[in-house]
Amino acid sequence: MQILLYFVIAIHVIVCLFLIGVVLLQQGRSADLAGAFGGQGSQTAFGPRAAANIFTRLTSWAAIIFMLTSLSLTILYVRTQHPHSVLDGTQTTVPAKTK
Repeated sequence: MQILLYFVIAIHVIVCLFLIGVVLLQQGRSADLAGAFGGQGSQTAFGPRAAANIFTRLTSWAAIIFMLTSLSLTILYVRTQHPHSVLDGTQTTVPAKTK
């Protein structure tokens, strides 16, 4: 079980670094010269809709894998820990009845 935990941690770190790189490589919504002066380039309601290029698809898949590895790490970590309580090792005493 520990090997699987370490494998998922390694995949998680790789996906994190990949996700950071892909997000930083993407071009902003209005990153061209017209965007600097307030031009939208199209008369749509919410501005121009950029085509889903390879970076947006990679970002989506990396985000999905990131979420899945996060959930997997949580489940694996809980299963590898021995259940314990904060009350383990304490003794409870019942006070004697007074007459």
